[in-house]
Amino acid sequence: MKLPCESEVPLDVLAHCFLHLSSFSDMASASIVSRKWREGMRQALACRVKLSFAGSRADDSAVGYMVEGAWSLRELNISLGRWGSRITDAGLIRISLARCCPNLKSISMWGVTSITDDGVVHLVSRAQSVEHLNVGGTFITDVSILAIAAHCSHLKVLNLWGCRHVTEAGLVALGKGCQKLSSINVWGMSISPSCELHLVRLNPNLQLKPSQLLLPLGITV
Repeated sequence: MKLPCESEVPLDVLAHCFLHLSSFSDMASASIVSRKWREGMRQALACRVKLSFAGSRADDSAVGYMVEGAWSLRELNISLGRWGSRITDAGLIRISLARCCPNLKSISMWGVTSITDDGVVHLVSRAQSVEHLNVGGTFITDVSILAIAAHCSHLKVLNLWGCRHVTEAGLVALGKGCQKLSSINVWGMSISPSCELHLVRLNPNLQLKPSQLLLPLGITV
């Protein structure tokens, strides 16, 4: 059977095929094959719901370009990969200005140590629909936490693994501002039982993981 050459493949078929690419490097490679492939990738990118740069060496420019074209994006992962991360505050600010940012439901920045409160504040101030947020393994402080509490009222799950610069005061602000929160990963942080008890009183559905409370069976807070 004779296979069709590239010029015979309809553009919408190419775009549909490119939707199934999961690797950032594969998407980048496909977009430089020809003008038609580049247009197909552009159309595919506009329809993508999930986009992950985890494990890649993408920088601010590459991530910004991809996210700006992903109009339908709902889940974004820029977590630290095995080769490190090149994402900085400049990349977060560019993401915050993208058309898709207000509709993002899930954002992971796990282990991206080159970002600071400045970039995170810009991002969460615009990503007001976010429900799952992972900033574990970063050096953020209460400045970022207060911005999350002020702007992310739909937040349900937050990962603060190892965020030792976040204080109990920041967590209390989260408890007050994010009433839909059901889980916060606080592994590696110094959280007192009294603080956790206060958080549970603010939001009975909230669980800290790991919990510092050891309550007898049948005792509620």
